[in-house]
Amino acid sequence: MRNEHLRLTVLGSATPYPSADNPCSGYLVSSGDTRIWVDAGSGTLGPLQRHVRLDELDAIWISHLHADHSADLLTAYYGALYADIRLEAPIPLYGPPGTADRLAGFLTNGPARSPVESAFAVTELHDGHQAAIGSLRLTSRAVAHGMPAFAVRIEADGGSLVYSGDTAPCANLTRLAEGCDVLLCEADSAQAPADGEGDPVHHTPEDAGETARAAGAGRLIVTHVGRFLTPRQAVARASARFGGPVEHADPGATFTIGHTPTDGVPERGRAASRVLGG
Repeated sequence: MRNEHLRLTVLGSATPYPSADNPCSGYLVSSGDTRIWVDAGSGTLGPLQRHVRLDELDAIWISHLHADHSADLLTAYYGALYADIRLEAPIPLYGPPGTADRLAGFLTNGPARSPVESAFAVTELHDGHQAAIGSLRLTSRAVAHGMPAFAVRIEADGGSLVYSGDTAPCANLTRLAEGCDVLLCEADSAQAPADGEGDPVHHTPEDAGETARAAGAGRLIVTHVGRFLTPRQAVARASARFGGPVEHADPGATFTIGHTPTDGVPERGRAASRVLGG
């Protein structure tokens, strides 16, 4: 029988631009034969193809329209329509309001609007949006990023993964993550804004730990770590606020989210495979 456990593969976790060995934010979430590309940050389309072709995706889900989370939709458009891919139908794309027009604004080069709907069947997210995609169930909540932005809870076979997208700490994220097996949470900011510098729009590592603790998450994976921190520093700082296991979203790592109480042995090389119990 095919393994139906929820699996998270990190395509990239850098911000705000790719590093030499780490694309921007992008993840492949799968269970059985169902595969969703979650965020399409700069450079993630390349490693995505190690696992799945564009025409094999069941859906794409985009947290918000900053380039480090969505820019590879542009190259995916050309791949889907003008290369070796032959789509039987447009790829379902879940994204913030205005996604289709934003893509068309970049892709249109003449008087006729580019046919973005031929590549992507766009559904606009709203707070509380729910979708069933194959064996995966998705619930999206609006979060605090100073623009339309969403977090998502993905569930399959009793396992649960919550991805923060980009956001300051907020009640919607904490509620969405309640009791989840794994919280994949951004930790972009080295420190919270000083008084008078405006509202925060990102988590610090300490914030990520606090959100995981408040939600009762089983495990925290920090991602989207800003350029002024190393992954090791971010993990250590988050661990000071959260008593459960904390890891970094290393590019190429794969996590199996199931019910096994111990971690699996990492594979050789950059790609690590771990079993994350609830």
